[in-house]
Amino acid sequence: MLEQVSPAAIGVAMPEHAASINRGLAIVTGGRRGIGRAICCELAQAGFDIAVVDIVDDENASETVNLARTHGRNAAFYRKDISETSDNAAFIERIEADLGATTCLVNNAGVQVSVRGDLLDVTEESFDRLVGINLRGTFFFTQAVARAMISQPQARLERSVVTITSANAGLVSPEKGPYCISKAGLSMASQQFAIRLADAGIRVHEIRPGLIQTDMTADVYDKYSGQVEAGQLSAIRRWGQPEDIARGVATLAIGGMPFSTGDIYHIGGGMQMHRL
Repeated sequence: MLEQVSPAAIGVAMPEHAASINRGLAIVTGGRRGIGRAICCELAQAGFDIAVVDIVDDENASETVNLARTHGRNAAFYRKDISETSDNAAFIERIEADLGATTCLVNNAGVQVSVRGDLLDVTEESFDRLVGINLRGTFFFTQAVARAMISQPQARLERSVVTITSANAGLVSPEKGPYCISKAGLSMASQQFAIRLADAGIRVHEIRPGLIQTDMTADVYDKYSGQVEAGQLSAIRRWGQPEDIARGVATLAIGGMPFSTGDIYHIGGGMQMHRL
């Protein structure tokens, strides 16, 4: 396991422009690679210190931490399986002891179906795994972070929760049914938290990525690329990149949409539009 480096031991000189911006702490789940890594880097550039949370502690995690630090912010890695909820409060307390009070949570951690196939062949084990991580785990982790946020005096800093769901929260794909169900449930959870946290000054947002080129979509890249290039799946004829999602997250996290909460932001090149 990689050694967790305390903020005091970072040893990275902060550029003047980065040092002048302090937006507090962003916790990013599933942050070690892909969309999560892009989010960590974008938020660090925007002035957040970063807690990179992931179930895997490897060279990717170390690289993401180092990349976040290049923007002059504190960053550290914390290993956690979000489906294990019993230690959530203590886990968040440890992060905040290291990096300060949380002002932004990005729920990015999630898993895909192990095998795509017939909906009638889905096993209880597969279903429980998807729902346990994507929906149940994210719900209770958000609950714990929200409690920590509310326990702090309401500051002048922007405070937000941004949950990454999927275009499949609304688009049906029977070959990966449990995944779609977990993301649809997560969309409703986001709106529930938006209402509960509004009076505390915490805005809650949902981002639904379309086809984003990552390790998670590598197995369907060839299958969908022709349709993407032909404009059959999205109006913008290219695959999305992790940075596309990261820029959306940062816009919301810094308060770029100040009269918005509980809203759904589609970042999929127009995939959500129905056509005749």
